[in-house]
Amino acid sequence: MQFSVGLRNARGNAIETHVGISPTLEIRSGAKPANCAAADSGTLLCRMSLPSDWLEPAAAGIVTKKGTWSGTGLTPGTAAHFRIKNGASPTMCDAQGTVTPASASPTGDMEIDNDSIAAGQTVTVTLFSVSEGNA
Repeated sequence: MQFSVGLRNARGNAIETHVGISPTLEIRSGAKPANCAAADSGTLLCRMSLPSDWLEPAAAGIVTKKGTWSGTGLTPGTAAHFRIKNGASPTMCDAQGTVTPASASPTGDMEIDNDSIAAGQTVTVTLFSVSEGNA
């Protein structure tokens, strides 16, 4: 099956619409849970509030982060996965994936400036994008 660019863009733009304004991004250690419905896992290393308009409009079926995503490390550890939680219901996971440092190859679903997080350290997301498939 193939989708038009317009449909792929609509699907990508639906992510921000569904998750809502000002969602929370959690960066955690350890393996990500089996799915978004599963309980949080690992240690919470950093929690940040994302901007109210947190994704760029989709182009060519791809949405990317908008603005600066940064927060402060809560506890020391190595970042391994993230969870994006709904702005209206901050305990509900709507998206999750792997985290790697920007220098890693291959890269994860999200890249941060440094995956070795210390308490009080500024943590910045350097890359986040979602590609809608079936082009």
